[in-house]
Amino acid sequence: VLTYDGIVEHDAAIMDGRSRAAGAATGTTRIRNPITLARRVMENSPHVFLRSPGADQFATGQQLEQVPNEWFVTPERRRQWEEFRGRQGISSFDVDLKYGTVGAVALDQVGNVAAATSTGGLTGKRWGRIGDTPVIGAGTFADNRSCAVSATGSGEFFIRAGVAHEICARIRHGREAPQAAADAVMADVAALGGSGGVIVVTPAGEGVYSFNTPGMYRGMANPNGRSVAIYGDD
Repeated sequence: VLTYDGIVEHDAAIMDGRSRAAGAATGTTRIRNPITLARRVMENSPHVFLRSPGADQFATGQQLEQVPNEWFVTPERRRQWEEFRGRQGISSFDVDLKYGTVGAVALDQVGNVAAATSTGGLTGKRWGRIGDTPVIGAGTFADNRSCAVSATGSGEFFIRAGVAHEICARIRHGREAPQAAADAVMADVAALGGSGGVIVVTPAGEGVYSFNTPGMYRGMANPNGRSVAIYGDD
């Protein structure tokens, strides 16, 4: 999605449940694959979280592919941005809250979990706004002792609720089953006034999701097959 100024800014984060190693980057504008940058931060730097312009400098040193910012822009996102700017006096954000997030949680054959999330944020975001995606514990978290979580939605509320970590903590401390934990935390987000959803996988192989919006694009693959869905009753 496009910012208030009409450019694309990316945030991304990745976390390894084995060691709780993590990497994140925010505000990048030229890195073709921001999630690859987040992984390089995790694996090839002593840090967890980098912001631009330092993140761009680090990416250059890692020889990651860069493209012009316009490469990320689609005609539909440009149209949405133009509509937003036409009514910009209403809100600092797009009142329709169009998200640009993609996330994944994964389990390997020996029980390790991982989570990764990448986003362009919210249409019309300004002042260097950062959402939940790159914030470890808010939009992304993985811990072999409990689960891996990736979130999408109104990031300010996901940060305030510490959504990803809260779900993992509820499971790890035995308070709730994975589905109950995800539902309870999303109910808390809704009570605060936020909307969105999460995908979750546990070391035992249980995959669940929870969202308080009409739909959430999602897919799952496991030894029993593959499935895709959009709405709550799919």
